[in-house]
Amino acid sequence: MKIRRALISVSNKAGVAAFARALESQGVDIISTGGTAVLLRKEKIPVREISSFTAFPEVLDGRVKTLHPRVHGGLLYKRGNAKHEAEARECGFDPIDLVAVNLYPFEATVARRGVTLAEAIENIDIGGPSMIRSAAKNYESVTVVVDPKDYGAVLENMRKHDGETTLKLRERLAIKAFNRTAEYDRVIANFLNKHQRTDASFSLSLPLAMRLRYGENPHQDAALYGDFDRYFEKLHGKQLSFNNILDISAATNLIVEFDDPTVAILKHTNPCGVGSDPDLRNAWEKAFATDKQAPFGGIIVCNRALNEALAKAISEIFSEVIIAPDFEIEARAVLQKKKNLRLIRFLASPKEGRPITDLRSVCGGVLVQDADVDGELTPNVVTKRRPTKAELNAMLFGWRVVKHVKSNAIVYAKADRTLGIGAGQMSRVDASRIAVWKANEAGVSLKGSAVASDAFFPFPDGLIAAAEAGATCAIQPGGSVRDEEVIAAANQRKMAMIFTGVRHFRH
Repeated sequence: MKIRRALISVSNKAGVAAFARALESQGVDIISTGGTAVLLRKEKIPVREISSFTAFPEVLDGRVKTLHPRVHGGLLYKRGNAKHEAEARECGFDPIDLVAVNLYPFEATVARRGVTLAEAIENIDIGGPSMIRSAAKNYESVTVVVDPKDYGAVLENMRKHDGETTLKLRERLAIKAFNRTAEYDRVIANFLNKHQRTDASFSLSLPLAMRLRYGENPHQDAALYGDFDRYFEKLHGKQLSFNNILDISAATNLIVEFDDPTVAILKHTNPCGVGSDPDLRNAWEKAFATDKQAPFGGIIVCNRALNEALAKAISEIFSEVIIAPDFEIEARAVLQKKKNLRLIRFLASPKEGRPITDLRSVCGGVLVQDADVDGELTPNVVTKRRPTKAELNAMLFGWRVVKHVKSNAIVYAKADRTLGIGAGQMSRVDASRIAVWKANEAGVSLKGSAVASDAFFPFPDGLIAAAEAGATCAIQPGGSVRDEEVIAAANQRKMAMIFTGVRHFRH
């Protein structure tokens, strides 16, 4: 179908001027709206305002401008259908052969901290989805473009076919258009459902990012959906596996807790060791010292560009994945000698990619919750003795780590490193015992350490075990019916203890 008239109305204006100029050079009549028309005129591209095309002004602060029979009639009438052609002539419907529309930035709006309901509602696009659906329904005759990345494909198609687009291209773009409007509506519904707390359904639509060789185990099919590649780039190594991706996400969520230069080692999404130091090699040594057995086949993440010294240290053990904001040339030369080792670079701040919603499959449905991202901590000292500055820093270091350890979780820490980690136990005392045993195995002293617990100590025994292991201070949520007994046990041992009022269960 030869394109003679195009309607262009975009929120994301990337590449639109070049696209419109290329269309105009092929004799296409361009109609536009609002800011898009202003931009095109500024670029000296001939353009008609939508109000001159519809003979009706934009009203209601622009809420009504493309919702007009001349727009939708021009998009929807069937070309070649005698009845439709006659009615179109009678009603004065001029054909619109191409629609380039992307929608008000609702997703970006609601992602902003502190966005109001009124702001969100004003960014619900009505005319855009309506035009997209009209054009996509009539894809046998109309080309619909919702993604700036497709401008080039449309222009190339037109060049090859004397100003026409092929049915195959129009069909592909129509499917993409319906996926886009469906995704847009789901985001709006989910936001309103959460904001208004109504009894509504939850829905999710994500693009396929990659098919995976298999899932958590070889007999399970798997795929990755979403925009994972917006945040991570694989520089080297084998294809990522299902488990690699889980570990990369866990490592990213952990490393964002730290502003100082930090290295963390994880295994099966659990931290094995974390260390901070201006020298990344020293940070690695602190992290590795926590547990020298578990890191084999693990994941390593750091929050600074990975240098040669750290690369040489890391290369002494087998790792599955190494993640960093960047890799110095010398570091890559060292690490790329291992052909299967995956090197992953952050493409954006890890905080940007951190999930805000947590989904869990359950029998008969899906559990949906906010991600466990707490704000500024307000420590509440509950013991007679207040912690020293060094103890407070150690407790806060342990607290940043323990929230990423599977429950029941115990972490022994200093101000710049973990010393012992106990994860995933049915008893909190057992988690503490494992952390102590791990530290002993690694030859790490717990004398003068801080102990962090992801949930309250239900009995004094867990705290007593920590004191016997050498801990002089503790950080925990509090909230047990036996809090007073636990506080008394701490006071008897001259320990300092902080209640956070925040629990970090990880089932």
